[in-house]
Amino acid sequence: MLNALRPQPQDKILQLIQMYKEDPRDAKIDLGVGVYKDANGLTPVMRAIKTAEKQLWESETTKSYTNLSGDPAYTAAMQDLILGDSVTSDRLSAIATPGGTGAIRQALELVKIANPDATIWLSNPTWPNHPSIIKFLGLPIAEYRYFDAESRGVDFDGMLADLARAKKGDMVLLHACCHNPTGANLTLPQWSVVADLLEKTGAIPFIDNAYQGFGDGLDEDAAGLRLLASRLPELLIAASCSKNFGIYRERTGILIAVAPNAEMHGVVQQNLAFLNRQNFSFPPDHGARLVSMILTDPALRADWQQELEAVRLNMLSLRESLASELQRLSGSDRFGFLAQHRGMFSRVGATPEQVEALRRDHGVYMVGDSRMNIAGLNAQSVPVLAKAIIDVGV
Repeated sequence: MLNALRPQPQDKILQLIQMYKEDPRDAKIDLGVGVYKDANGLTPVMRAIKTAEKQLWESETTKSYTNLSGDPAYTAAMQDLILGDSVTSDRLSAIATPGGTGAIRQALELVKIANPDATIWLSNPTWPNHPSIIKFLGLPIAEYRYFDAESRGVDFDGMLADLARAKKGDMVLLHACCHNPTGANLTLPQWSVVADLLEKTGAIPFIDNAYQGFGDGLDEDAAGLRLLASRLPELLIAASCSKNFGIYRERTGILIAVAPNAEMHGVVQQNLAFLNRQNFSFPPDHGARLVSMILTDPALRADWQQELEAVRLNMLSLRESLASELQRLSGSDRFGFLAQHRGMFSRVGATPEQVEALRRDHGVYMVGDSRMNIAGLNAQSVPVLAKAIIDVGV
């Protein structure tokens, strides 16, 4: 059997990581991998996580299973963090998952059970794992325009024109904030227009919420998502704690389903638990336990939010510094979009050939579509990157 297998295509970002590791140059810059880094190039453990881990170590009495859906304290705390009071709790069902990717996979499995003919609408561009998982599951895919390569902003008219073709029961995958890979976000008034369109077509929003707190603030980053939840009968949300809690390797995620009414809650919850059972039985608990401890303890939560805000402001400062340096070197404001984007990522607008020249001639590593991780920069590397971008003719 095994000799019938064929090689799978290599992940481009993982290839980039390996190339960076093998590059002997001291001045190289890694803008490819999607993790937050501080000024020293480290991904630190947040203070609140350290404190919660110590408390857990001292108080935990068992490593037995929780339950198929995960610890109820975790799912309740995450529902509150993400949705606030936008929807009543009797319409909510949720499961803990191995990371945000696990939540996306479980959501798509749920769609396949409920409506295997549903088309999944993806923004162009989107995170590469989105189409990869959807194709693997054999679900139909359609694209909607999202990014305007000329303005480096959202092509909102194109987005609406494409989504107007979505049918009732289709799923529209939207990024809650800090759009990956572009960094270009919808405004709250635009979210309202999207809600109008979804109400009209009957398509169901599926929100990927991987970066809450990295854009404009915890509540601000959830505002569009909450608006949809308050107005539409159904909603799926896949959320990750990897970035905003810095617990990447703990694989801590959640899938939340908003049902049309309270009567459907039990059936939806049973189906979510069923999917966990089929895929991995009980979800991992360590990271989820830390998150629930932080979110329910006022002192821990205040410390976490303070450090998260420092992370957010650092990325914003790096964006503004890079945009300013590029304006100085180029004599134009064509890179001003970098300061307007939010989150870890932006597309700088380089061609594949220019991206290759950045790597070859300057030791700057970014994905071939010119997606770069702003958090890979620091005060010393910003002018180096800016000069390299101008030198290759972007």
